[in-house]
Amino acid sequence: MHKIDAPSQLLERVYDAILDAICTGLLKAGERVTQEGLAAQLGVSRQPILQAIHLLKRQGFIEDSGRKGVEISAIDPARLVQLYQIRAALDGLAAREAASIVARNGAGDLREAGDAHLAAGQAAIASGSAGELIAADMAFHQFIYQRSGNPMIADTTAIHWQHIRRAMGAHLQSDAGTPEQSWREHAEILDAVIAGQAELAEQRARNHAERAAAVLVGRLAKQAEVDAAEHPQSLRLSAEG
Repeated sequence: MHKIDAPSQLLERVYDAILDAICTGLLKAGERVTQEGLAAQLGVSRQPILQAIHLLKRQGFIEDSGRKGVEISAIDPARLVQLYQIRAALDGLAAREAASIVARNGAGDLREAGDAHLAAGQAAIASGSAGELIAADMAFHQFIYQRSGNPMIADTTAIHWQHIRRAMGAHLQSDAGTPEQSWREHAEILDAVIAGQAELAEQRARNHAERAAAVLVGRLAKQAEVDAAEHPQSLRLSAEG
């Protein structure tokens, strides 16, 4: 994390810096953090740190450690499934509405703009960078939200995407998997939207979100098994405590 020196919108910038550190894995699950330590790293007073911590606790990124300070929350697979259920519904709605607009008004520049996002996805795959893959994935879905004509979809999914971004980062950093499949599905969603096929676009978007959830949750479960095998004593003591 880098120091923040401008006073304007200080709380928002402190919050964004800590959230970004959590989502990118710079601050890891179970890691204890203190107001003093974060304030020193960011070069700010403790007040905006305290306010940011309260926000992040409410959103499930930080929790009380039972000791002085707080710690970074673990990724909860059950919560992730619930988030993806909401995302599947909203992604389906966004794709359906975007296709309905095309059916009424024509595709306009949708093909050109959409293809630019697909090209960015292919470039991210070629780079092998988890950060670029996540950014391109989020940008594609934001593009569909914007073309839905309903700004509430993007607003509603904003915090969900931060949890998803964090889970995607953990998954891609340990196992790159097959991002090609995700981008094939993105192309299929875009094709249905451009064709003005509302029901097909909705179904493809929902299926895409549901498959992504299964992949991420499966990877988290597998990692939990590995952790349990490597650290059985610490887990047993934790359960007894």
